[in-house]
Amino acid sequence: MVTSPKSPKSPQSPKGEAAAPAPVSAPLSVEAQNAAGILPASHWTEQALPEEGPSNDGASTLGSFMSTTASLASSIYQYRTVQGRTYHGELGNAESWEPNDPRHVEALDLLHHALMLQTDGKLYLAPLEKKKVQKVLDIATGSGLWSIDFADEFPNTEVIGTDVTPIQPSWVPPNVQFELEDCNQEWTWAANTFDFINMRFMNGIVTDWYALFRNAYRVCKPGGWVESSGTSGRFFSHDGTLKEGSAIDQWGIVFREGGKKLGRTFTVYEEDLQRKGMEAAGFVDIQFRDIEVPLGVWHPDKKAAERGLWWKMAVEADIEGYINYFWNAALGWTPEEAKVFARYVKKEWNDPNIHGYFILRVAWGRRPE
Repeated sequence: MVTSPKSPKSPQSPKGEAAAPAPVSAPLSVEAQNAAGILPASHWTEQALPEEGPSNDGASTLGSFMSTTASLASSIYQYRTVQGRTYHGELGNAESWEPNDPRHVEALDLLHHALMLQTDGKLYLAPLEKKKVQKVLDIATGSGLWSIDFADEFPNTEVIGTDVTPIQPSWVPPNVQFELEDCNQEWTWAANTFDFINMRFMNGIVTDWYALFRNAYRVCKPGGWVESSGTSGRFFSHDGTLKEGSAIDQWGIVFREGGKKLGRTFTVYEEDLQRKGMEAAGFVDIQFRDIEVPLGVWHPDKKAAERGLWWKMAVEADIEGYINYFWNAALGWTPEEAKVFARYVKKEWNDPNIHGYFILRVAWGRRPE
């Protein structure tokens, strides 16, 4: 665990650079792709397809949480269809790159469990005093499982989960409610409302991380906490087994370069945006934990291998969904080309001789009283 230097106490924060609006007008040019080291679709489609490994039925026992919430306007359910998958309808300037169909919702449920394993089963790392936590906000809640689990653990706490698409279940604890909200807009809650604000997996979503934490600071109560979980935009290996030009390496490059094009960065860890954003907004007592997450089950430590297994299961549950929109928006690839590339990613992810990993950073800070 690393603790940052003492943060400024002033609630004033810099404006930060305005992010480019999404969506992109056109994919990256061939010249830009070559300069970034992105291999063309033909590199993958002209090779013999890798054999499919045994199917992973770990997700098959999970029922879909897709449901219709009667209180929401019917127009919200008029989803966009991109490359054969559905995405949220227009709300603010949101431009989600992940699908909102049942298959991806189940993958998000697996991802929630995978993240819980990375933090030893803990829903949060901030030093919360349970008796003082009365109202909690979960930004970009996704399938809503974090909000539901937190509400179960804190039955006397009001929990609000927000997202741009209503994919959360309707059967939830009585102290949970879900709202439609674009976190890139000015937040609609009054100042000094929440005792804890949670944000997970917002790589490629946020247009301005400084504005995000300014909003969080304003609606956080004095003495309250904010926590952010995000990942590195690239993959590593200690022994060089993750090769340059491999499918996994290309996965990271496309997200990094595409994120630049979209104006929604994926290099949150590399740019240290969680700590910088919290400090600029005025949060203090900022700490963070960096966790190496294995790609697959190669790790000799049993606990680490289990963490890698669940993350692999979460990605494989809808690997095409993770790249479907992005590979088209950033590179102009067809769904068929993206699916071929996904086969190579899956093959490498299941290769025990490739010892890849990425960094998960969990950061938390307190608003001074």
